[in-house]
Amino acid sequence: MKTVTVLSDTHGNRRALDKLDTVLRESDYILHLGDTSADGVYLRHMYGAKTVVINGNCDAAKLGEDEAVIQIEGVKIFATHGHLYSAKTTLARLAERAKALDCALALYGHTHCAREDELDGVTLINGGCMTRFAANSYCYLVINGGKFTHKIVKTQ
Repeated sequence: MKTVTVLSDTHGNRRALDKLDTVLRESDYILHLGDTSADGVYLRHMYGAKTVVINGNCDAAKLGEDEAVIQIEGVKIFATHGHLYSAKTTLARLAERAKALDCALALYGHTHCAREDELDGVTLINGGCMTRFAANSYCYLVINGGKFTHKIVKTQ
């Protein structure tokens, strides 16, 4: 069994990240899905190689990858910020890309709105955002034996 904390759209709000120290320390993986990738690097400095950093549309300094495919406990995951797939207007392109990569799960951010969808056999999850100006949330995943479950966690 592996645990994954998925964060996005922190936009420099490191105070919110610091409040998650216990969860982040205990997680097997941390995925920071962009905006701001410097916050992802901050997390990598604190928590090491278990941290994956993805670039977002507000990341002038590209400190991570534009997207990643990660396999954990038999579950193949597509991770991206979402702006390259028009996630604010449709999830079809995101689901299509994940399916083309043979991923059962697509994780994204960009919209600042937590949501969960199923499209064409792909589960799409946006954990929300961690900005100073919105209701903060993130996604907590548990993956075991080729299956996963998740929860959107509200922090305010």
